Amino acid sequence: MTSFRSRSGRSPSSTAAGTARHHKPRPFAPEQFAPFEGGADPATTAEGAALLARALLEGGQAGSDEPTVRRLVELVEEAGIDTVARLWADAPAVSLGGALWRLYALRTATSRHGAQWAAWYRAGYDAQVARAIAGAAEPPGARELQQLTDQILTGAFSGDFGTALERAAAYCRVVCLGQAHHSESLDLGNPTQATSLLRQAKRLLGTAEELEESAAAWRDGTLD
Repeated sequence: MTSFRSRSGRSPSSTAAGTARHHKPRPFAPEQFAPFEGGADPATTAEGAALLARALLEGGQAGSDEPTVRRLVELVEEAGIDTVARLWADAPAVSLGGALWRLYALRTATSRHGAQWAAWYRAGYDAQVARAIAGAAEPPGARELQQLTDQILTGAFSGDFGTALERAAAYCRVVCLGQAHHSESLDLGNPTQATSLLRQAKRLLGTAEELEESAAAWRDGTLD
């Protein structure tokens, strides 16, 4: 497996004081998320969720074997999307927890609405550069896009985290371009649906920009 150095240039085992250290891969059971899902002190909960995000990332990158990385990729299936949302959906967009939430949310949306996302992706094919970075097979279907989002999350835990975020951002850009194209075709026959889809496209474009900012922050050593 490709060796990985953290955003500060140090290996994950040499993180700053106060950050969880994981010299060996460690699995995370769903019940281990419970202490971070809520509580009387939102600040404490947010801090714990941020520490957990870093622990998951470092645990995956500390030489984990394939089954451990796969379990991290499939965290939503094991812990539930609602649990993951309670942890990180309210985290700052440009933060480790916020970035992980967006990767998991993209994977979940692609899995649940694969045929629709594949149609939007195909409609966004004019975004040639973004498509190449995202890396989807041509022509992509629901299965290919599911594989793509799996690959992006696998790369986040076993490769370069910044690159994984950039690939996810490129994926968002292609899909949102397709959504905008579909919105135009709906405009005359169903203006309400067209407006709703255009709003979705704008939100997804915002997600792409946030992921790109997170990738830059990761490389600058400021993504916490």
